[in-house]
Amino acid sequence: MTDISYTISPVNISARAKLDIRSGDTVKVSQKIKEKGKTRLQMFEGLVLAVKHGKEAGSTFTVRRVASGVGVEKIFPLYSPMIDKIEITKRSKVRRSKLYHIRKKAAKDIKRQMRNVQFIAPEEEIVEDVTAEPALVETTPTSEK
Repeated sequence: MTDISYTISPVNISARAKLDIRSGDTVKVSQKIKEKGKTRLQMFEGLVLAVKHGKEAGSTFTVRRVASGVGVEKIFPLYSPMIDKIEITKRSKVRRSKLYHIRKKAAKDIKRQMRNVQFIAPEEEIVEDVTAEPALVETTPTSEK
């Protein structure tokens, strides 16, 4: 018998399954983006909020990051050929499998920071001429009647 191997996907499926991505991980995902006939890599680093469908063929994971004060979420298919590589940079211990409450937590933190910021109106500057000598004022006694 001859062993025949077929390549169904350009992605190394066993390597992606061994990554063991969990919610609470901080990951760097390098995604292939096609522009004007060329392909470039774009990094997206953030917190994994949810992993859906485990290690199955249609499994996805949601990554959230804050860019320029705005929360951005992307949903990546685990076995997508458009994902070049996935790096797990940090693991955090979490008590939930889905971390959707972080969306509200971030909004609350921003509101709290805005409340603590006090807007100070610019005061008029009083400019005194320090180099000038004080003026001598002559006082005359007032006559009493």
